[in-house]
Amino acid sequence: MEIRIAGIVNDSIVDGPGNRLTVFVQGCPHHCPGCHNPDSHDFSGGRLTDTGDILRQIRANPLLDGITLSGGEPMCQPEACLLLAREARLMGLNVWCYTGYTLEALLAEHEPARMALLEAVDVLVDGPFLLRQRSLDLLYCGSRNQRLLDVRKSLAAHQPVLWERPAVKYDWDNL
Repeated sequence: MEIRIAGIVNDSIVDGPGNRLTVFVQGCPHHCPGCHNPDSHDFSGGRLTDTGDILRQIRANPLLDGITLSGGEPMCQPEACLLLAREARLMGLNVWCYTGYTLEALLAEHEPARMALLEAVDVLVDGPFLLRQRSLDLLYCGSRNQRLLDVRKSLAAHQPVLWERPAVKYDWDNL
C-alpha cells in the first residue's frame, strides 16, 4: 500500500520506550506553531513509498522494541498506518502513535478508518503541540497538554486512561 512519508528513523530512543522505528508521515492539518517537524505539514511534500518497504525495514532490525507513527499526522493516512501497526504487532512489537487530535475528538468523530488505527495502537500521544506549554522535562511529548494514553484501557473505560511506564525489574542474581 502506498504511503507518503517525510522520513524514517530506524533507531529512535525518544519516540517511545526502547529501540523504535519511527515513521514520520507527510501531511498535517494542525500546523502547530513551534512544531519540531514543520517540513512534514505539506500534504504533497515528502516522498511516496510502499508500506511493504517499511515492513521489510522493520523485519530487518531484530533489536526493535516497537514502532512509532508520527508526523505529520498519522490519522490523515489511517489505512496505510493501520497496515504498519497490525503487521508490527504480529511481529511482537508495540505501537505508539502521535496525533494532534485528542482521543475525545477521535472518538466523537468515530471515523471508521481512524477508529481501526486507534484500536491497533498501544499508546496514543494525543493533543496538539502548544508552544506556550512546551517543556523539555516531559517523557515522550513536547507540551504539557499532551497525554500518553493506554489505548486499550481508554477504549474499555470509555475515557482517557494514562499510560503507566512499566517498572524496570532486575534479576540481580543472574546479571
